[in-house]
Amino acid sequence: MSKRKLSRQQRWRIEKVQAERARRADRRDAQDSDKLAAGEYGAEQNGRVIAHFGRTLDVRPDEGGEAVRCHLRANLEGLVTGDRVIWRAAHDARDGVVVARGERSSVLERPDPRGQLKPVAANIDQILIVFAVEPAPHANLIDRYLVAAEATGIAPVLVLNKIDLLPAQGGELRSLLARYEALGYPVVTTTTEREGGLSDLYTRLAGRTSVFVGQSGVGKSSLIDRLLPDEELRIGALSEDSRKGRHTTTTARLYALPAPDDGTSAEAGRGELIDSPGIREFGLTHLDEQQVTEGFIEFRDVLGRCRFRDCRHRQEPGCALLAAVERGEIHPERFASFRRIVESLETS
Repeated sequence: MSKRKLSRQQRWRIEKVQAERARRADRRDAQDSDKLAAGEYGAEQNGRVIAHFGRTLDVRPDEGGEAVRCHLRANLEGLVTGDRVIWRAAHDARDGVVVARGERSSVLERPDPRGQLKPVAANIDQILIVFAVEPAPHANLIDRYLVAAEATGIAPVLVLNKIDLLPAQGGELRSLLARYEALGYPVVTTTTEREGGLSDLYTRLAGRTSVFVGQSGVGKSSLIDRLLPDEELRIGALSEDSRKGRHTTTTARLYALPAPDDGTSAEAGRGELIDSPGIREFGLTHLDEQQVTEGFIEFRDVLGRCRFRDCRHRQEPGCALLAAVERGEIHPERFASFRRIVESLETS
């Protein structure tokens, strides 16, 4: 798709808005410098960004207490929900200023409308890929989410929801799960329809910062509502007129998980969840063929062993991946799924 060209007047308006924003940021930064020099802010303390709103953000102090609305110094750009920061509170305790960002252990990026990757959340420990008994999951869709997760460097976890609908013996779905477990992927089963149906999920979330992803209809919202009952009430009240569950904002937000209400050990609730409608959907459009290939973890031991350096793993003689499929080291359905993903990128 070709990029739409802006008229001269449109470019002028955009440049004018950006210049005014820059002037405001400079003025605010000068005021902060004066206040810092005058001792109008308290001592430096550690915190974590729980929500981001342009040049302002909410910071939760590590020492506990309510979140504080802070603004950024002009030299701090690109902060996102989940970032660990150093901040200073105003003496009236009503607001504060973030003065530095800590090192990130991980960062989740999404392409913007121009295709440029932008960070949306940081310091995430695991990505929970939710699928359900109904609608029946397709292995290729699960593989797509796994490839996207592998590209971030954040550990993926498979969550099978609605297991109350699963046949007694598990059927083909159990065999599919066993295939992923054999590759080393953790699998968690959940249901909101019976007591204790989230106990394994609470255990998996404990002590970690997590995000949920998955296609529509698999029950992500129901799971999140159960994990965050106060948030469920807020969303439900706002959605009553339309009879639809909906979020009121697209900004990512970090929540501390409360103690479970289903009899699970209270310790199991001590985790955190970063949620945003924009995060819940995952795509591969920003990945190239090499990144997709490396996203199939069982391929990694044989990559680089093909006879030809430019092997595309199709019908080339001496292809190490094809040989591994023939030896049974790579499941043929996983390899077929890899080929479908690569072909979809070529036609997109």
